[in-house]
Amino acid sequence: MFGDPASPKSPASSRHEDLNRPETSARRVWRKAYRSVGFNKGYNLPFFIIFAGAVPGFCLSRLQYLNAAGDFASNTAPSEWYCFHTGHYRIGLTLHLATALPAGLLMVWQFVSFIRHRCLLFHRLNGYIVVVLLVLSNVGALMIAGRAFGGDISTQAAVGVPAFITSGGLAIALYNIKRLQIDQHRTWMLRTMVWAASIITGRILLRIAPAVANRVGSYYAVASCNEIAFEYGSLEAATLFYPQCAMDAVNTGMPENISTNLGVSFGVTVWISLFLHMVGMEVYIALTPAESERLRVVSYEKQLEAGFDNPGSAGLTIERWGDATTWAPPRTAAASGQLT
Repeated sequence: MFGDPASPKSPASSRHEDLNRPETSARRVWRKAYRSVGFNKGYNLPFFIIFAGAVPGFCLSRLQYLNAAGDFASNTAPSEWYCFHTGHYRIGLTLHLATALPAGLLMVWQFVSFIRHRCLLFHRLNGYIVVVLLVLSNVGALMIAGRAFGGDISTQAAVGVPAFITSGGLAIALYNIKRLQIDQHRTWMLRTMVWAASIITGRILLRIAPAVANRVGSYYAVASCNEIAFEYGSLEAATLFYPQCAMDAVNTGMPENISTNLGVSFGVTVWISLFLHMVGMEVYIALTPAESERLRVVSYEKQLEAGFDNPGSAGLTIERWGDATTWAPPRTAAASGQLT
């Protein structure tokens, strides 16, 4: 019979054989590695490294950009500093960098199981700090969206959509934790942080996309005379190439063409990276239903103790908004007293 525990090919039998298999030194080292940071499953560590580990490194490498007039101006697209060097755009840029980079350095600690289990106070305080920093960084991003990489409508959407969905994800996650719906809090915080980290993938793609756009050779953008003059240092120098400020040059090494290449590529890189991160996060959530169910049971216990109506479904759960039936804790867990 299919699934019979006595059958040598049944899943239960296979798992039993795996447990009896002699442990190698490599498996022992791997188990110690993922358990040292509080993970109980081996697949959690590579997911953590891929989706969370790159964020602190990226933010550390960009801390120099806090010197906006120096390192940022010399490493960004030539036309970017022209837009950001003064006025409220300078304020928006400073606000974005000063909040997004610290948030990236702090958010990774929210997903270390050891800290969540042993240092709950730090987890809570650090979480609130990350939420405030991310919201402020989104405000700064929206302030500069009208000039970032050309500031056309597609670029503004590419800045605005990630800002709004990450802010919305944070709001849903906070509501769920206030309602002690820990499983939904975990799901929405994972989504939000991975969505925010899509900026790293976008920067990688932004190194590739301009070469592709230049190879196609059919993308153009408009720049003002003042912008070109700023890139060349003076209007006299700019008019050597553009007597009437006409975009005639085809030398891709010239500053205005570098800005154009980055401008026409920025929007598509954001959309592709956001799509990849969304799909990757949903795959991870779909692959970890046991962890979600375990946290749902924990939520049930805490909500029951707090006197909430519909314990186990007090937050934003499918039972409250969809056509699913009322959720109840597994009888085996309730009977054995393993709710915690």
